[in-house]
Amino acid sequence: MLTTDSILGSPTWIDIAATDTVAAAGFYGAVFGWTFHPAGPDAGSYGTLQKDGKIVAALGPLVDEGATPAWTVYFETPDVNATAKAVAEAGGTVRAEPFDAQEAARMAALTDPAGAEFALFQPRALKGLEETSKYDTLGWVELQTPDTAAALAFYRGLFGWRAADTKVGDAAYAFISTAEGDQGATAFGGITAAPEGVGPRWVPYFDVEDADATLGKVREAGGSVLVPTVDVPGIGKIAWFADLSGATFAVLQPA
Repeated sequence: MLTTDSILGSPTWIDIAATDTVAAAGFYGAVFGWTFHPAGPDAGSYGTLQKDGKIVAALGPLVDEGATPAWTVYFETPDVNATAKAVAEAGGTVRAEPFDAQEAARMAALTDPAGAEFALFQPRALKGLEETSKYDTLGWVELQTPDTAAALAFYRGLFGWRAADTKVGDAAYAFISTAEGDQGATAFGGITAAPEGVGPRWVPYFDVEDADATLGKVREAGGSVLVPTVDVPGIGKIAWFADLSGATFAVLQPA
């Protein structure tokens, strides 16, 4: 289960880069009940998205030329500089060199060898997300990639991840866990083959109480339904959406 514990390689932060931050805040507020809280005058338009007073995600504007709106998953490391160097040595790309996000954390933006974008988070004053694995919060992350074995080897080299091979429906799926703790209990995501025509990407899943009701909220807020709700035996009910800017995310109504 994805938690807020400080563990090497766990998803510790997540943010959405949007073309219109005001519209994005309104969209996610309508879908999940989140409220936007600016990080301060030195942070530009960046701020946190909160649920019941706890940080569940963050929101900011697109800053890189040619970038498209997307969710970014940040994985925890005690040394962003060292991990970014390891990414480059393993065939990945450092898109944004390590930098200090004020006093909150140290971060870096990267791309794995297959082309999936992700980021690093070294906690400082800010320890990361304050709520996960509850309704309307991050509950799972999934990597879709053309070569699952190569992807697992790359991330295992960075974070020591463990994997348990299984199947979800007819698709091969690897449940990934941190290097510490019980393997099943620390599973926070999965790696699977990318669908035809879809580039490598990390996709966040947000837990919801009612996936069908969430689908209705997405439509009412102006989002798009990419995959309508479907039951996955042993997992729950899932659905895939795109927000107002076209950023992809998914929801899971746990079994």
